[in-house]
Amino acid sequence: MSVCPPFAPFFGLAGVAAAMTLSTVGAAVGTAKSGIGIAGLGTFRPDLIMKSLIPVVMSGIIAVYGLVVSVLIAGGLKPGNYSLFAGFVHLGAGLACGFTGLAAGYAIGYVGDSCVRAYVNENKVYVTMVLILIFAEVLGLYGLIVALIMNTKAIGEKVC
Repeated sequence: MSVCPPFAPFFGLAGVAAAMTLSTVGAAVGTAKSGIGIAGLGTFRPDLIMKSLIPVVMSGIIAVYGLVVSVLIAGGLKPGNYSLFAGFVHLGAGLACGFTGLAAGYAIGYVGDSCVRAYVNENKVYVTMVLILIFAEVLGLYGLIVALIMNTKAIGEKVC
């Protein structure tokens, strides 16, 4: 079996798709779930809406992580000169970024929804919400870092 089979770029493209779709689904879930809480807050305290948009912004950043990894992986795809090793590494990088983005989006969505609803009754919850959201966002950042490290391993690998 060749080191550079013609189907090797499929795995790299699958990594691109995994990073982009999974992280975007995570961002969408986070935005939707926390948006429901913000809509509920707006009926009681419209003055707190702008301050409560932090979970939505943080969810959007998760999708940017997937976009960055997808662009980097796609930039490393070279037809005819792409090894199977690079394809598997790129697939792993895309899955790492995508699944951590999905997990971070869920965490941001549920924490954002609950904390925004609690913020209606108690203003001290705001600091706690921001801290928990930062830790939830870091989950996606871990996936981005791992994907970037994996991508450099695929770039440094000798091609056919």
